Amino acid sequence: MKIFTLISSVILLSLSLAAHADDTTDCAAAKATFLSGTIVSSPVFKPGKPKVRHGKHAELSHTHLTFKDAKTNDIYDVAIDNVFATGYDQAHHQVPAPLNTLTLGDTIHVCGIIYNDNGKKGIHWVHTNCGAPSTEQKPNGFIKKLDAQGKSSKNLEANEEYCDLW
Repeated sequence: MKIFTLISSVILLSLSLAAHADDTTDCAAAKATFLSGTIVSSPVFKPGKPKVRHGKHAELSHTHLTFKDAKTNDIYDVAIDNVFATGYDQAHHQVPAPLNTLTLGDTIHVCGIIYNDNGKKGIHWVHTNCGAPSTEQKPNGFIKKLDAQGKSSKNLEANEEYCDLW
């Protein structure tokens, strides 16, 4: 029984490391900063300003959560643009799907731009760059949830329906 537990632990660790390595590499290619950690406060909806361009209209609302970085134990605010979530609906002032699946204790990988707001650390631009080449100011970022086996989900911020607003 002990050998089975040991083998299972090794398999889970290697799957987690593989997901971590792929996401780290993808983030470096996107010219952004990669962080991995555990959610310590649940996602919260924050209303935003309207944006209109090319006949499209969207409220630039955000979802915010905090997580603890696995390497440094630093706490980060994650500012997530709701228009890049597949379940975004400007008529509903709530955390859209699939962001609403993120819960306290989940492990996430984020790729984006680090910011400091009056001493409070954060990361934003954790969304697709709509096919444009990545730059340090506009990377092709992501937010991914890890499952129990350490495997990364698809980018929760990959919806390109509103890309023509930029």
